Amino acid sequence: MASNQFVVASPPTDAISALKFSPNPDSTRIVVSSWDKNVYLYDLRDENGAVGEGKLLQKFEHRAPLLDVCFGATEDEIYTAGLDWDVRKIDVASSTQTVLSTHEAGVRSVVYSRDHHLVISASWDCTLHVHLTNDPATLPAVIPLPSKPFSMSLTATKLVVAMASRALHIYDLKALALLTAQSEGSAPGALNKVEVEPWQRRESSLKFMTRCVACMPDDAGYASSSIEGRVAVEWFDPSAESQARKYAFKCHRQTADEVDIVYPVNTLAFHPVHGTFASGGGDGVVALWDGMAKRRIRQYQKLPSSVAAVDFSANGKYLAIAISPGFEDGKEDVAEGTVKIFVRELGETEAKGKGAK
Repeated sequence: MASNQFVVASPPTDAISALKFSPNPDSTRIVVSSWDKNVYLYDLRDENGAVGEGKLLQKFEHRAPLLDVCFGATEDEIYTAGLDWDVRKIDVASSTQTVLSTHEAGVRSVVYSRDHHLVISASWDCTLHVHLTNDPATLPAVIPLPSKPFSMSLTATKLVVAMASRALHIYDLKALALLTAQSEGSAPGALNKVEVEPWQRRESSLKFMTRCVACMPDDAGYASSSIEGRVAVEWFDPSAESQARKYAFKCHRQTADEVDIVYPVNTLAFHPVHGTFASGGGDGVVALWDGMAKRRIRQYQKLPSSVAAVDFSANGKYLAIAISPGFEDGKEDVAEGTVKIFVRELGETEAKGKGAK
């Protein structure tokens, strides 16, 4: 089957910070956060049920630029993080916003664990806030971090937090859920500060600042990327045999006038079915990789500006790509029409690994 790519209607008016597909495999909804202080909810299907440029369902305004967004237990539940320091829950049906907790600086990342009913936020105040969504009586647990968090991702059992100074913490989600469940209280705005030992502490395999971390769908490990055009692939298993498998490779580099230009790898996402992953860079390129075979599967045509975010749909049939002019474009003002969301309908074998049957 041939690939089909289209542009989503009514994109944000400023840079895109995050893009996520609905957790429902039958859904074609995506949620997008932007520096224009809004969260956008789209459905790629039109009124006739055909997948194409889709339609903007709702827009949710915030007090400050948004840095991250994710769906919750259903696609009618959205969590946001941004420069207003708040972690918010949006109820789509009623369009209401609820502040779950407030950090002491901008909130860089937010993730939701369906397996443990946890909303976890990471802030530049060097803390994690852990919220137990199925028990509103509990206070959010506040966990100190050794340095500023840059990116966060989770599996069914683990949470990976990538930070400044090349530090990585891996937490056991079951332990975080138990810890938070013990903190009952009803004081508004109250927080439960706790010291918790990570399951593992690691130093990044990459020599330069981490830009993104993404976990494998099979709960085996993660990939991380840096500002210096490299991606590392690692496994959770601490055994010497498993750790010997980790590796890093160069990508998102272009040669101009015999000079090697290196771009940041801004975003990573794993395919939910095949376990391959996509990378998006400041060079405007998206590539697909087979992490097990250590090979690039394909590289797509260069897009007009920096790739800010990528994500696969829950059934693996679609790849969404958000582009925004980035720092490497040397522009502070985002010109109208330069922020776009592309969606590729993937061919049956397009994201399959080289050795996959």
